[in-house]
Amino acid sequence: MKNLFIILFLILFLNNCSKNEKIEIAVIEEDQIETQMIKAYKEGMVAFRDSQYLDAAKKFNEAEILFPQSEWASRSALMAAYAYYYDDYNNRSISELTNFFKKYPNDPNIAYAHYLLGMAYYNKIVDEKKDLEPLKKSKKQFEYVVRNYPNTEFSIDSKFKLDLINEMIASKEMYIARHYIQKEKWIPAINRLKFIVTEYDNTIFIEEALHRLVEIYYKIGLEEESRKYAILLGYNYPDSKWYKNTYKVHKKEYKIQQIRKENKKSTLKKLKSLLD
Repeated sequence: MKNLFIILFLILFLNNCSKNEKIEIAVIEEDQIETQMIKAYKEGMVAFRDSQYLDAAKKFNEAEILFPQSEWASRSALMAAYAYYYDDYNNRSISELTNFFKKYPNDPNIAYAHYLLGMAYYNKIVDEKKDLEPLKKSKKQFEYVVRNYPNTEFSIDSKFKLDLINEMIASKEMYIARHYIQKEKWIPAINRLKFIVTEYDNTIFIEEALHRLVEIYYKIGLEEESRKYAILLGYNYPDSKWYKNTYKVHKKEYKIQQIRKENKKSTLKKLKSLLD
């Protein structure tokens, strides 16, 4: 009987030893992985400071993969997205950030992640007259930041970027409106101009839009509508060069001013040049 107890005790003791040993091994392995992850993260930071942004991004990716449960994982993922963005790999940055939102929806740096996504789309804007998709997507992200994180530093720059984006969209609308005016397609021209007046009244194109509406309505015989927009232009922009031209519209000999061809330099480039 005593021998049986001894045997049972030895079995239990050996099993416990085996379990403890496995736990210790697991802890050691986890510590080693975390050490490797921190090492990869630090190497990424060194590469970034040395302007090796692509190498840095790969190191940050490596750090996240090594220990996804760690608090360093989300930081590594965000730094990878930033490094790709900084090296003009905007599509890769967008992909990284899309995954970031799925994996770390409650991360404390989520406001910055949305702002960075807006910037990645913003950098993809090449010509606002040809491709509005990145422009619309960047606008959506900046609006999200302003609406949900109004007291952050990212909100301030997001508002500024939204002003620039609205100028670009208004530029696109005016470009199309001028085309219709040249072709004497008055109704579609009116629709574009009214869209600027109602949606983009804080842009530099509002004065011209109002003046063009004065011209077109007078041209098609709707003098009351023409006067309405003339009054609106004069009340809000009395010193505008467009308002001075509006005075002449209701004279019989007046002709709609010929629209000069725009400089090939896009509104985006003009606006960005102001920031240099």
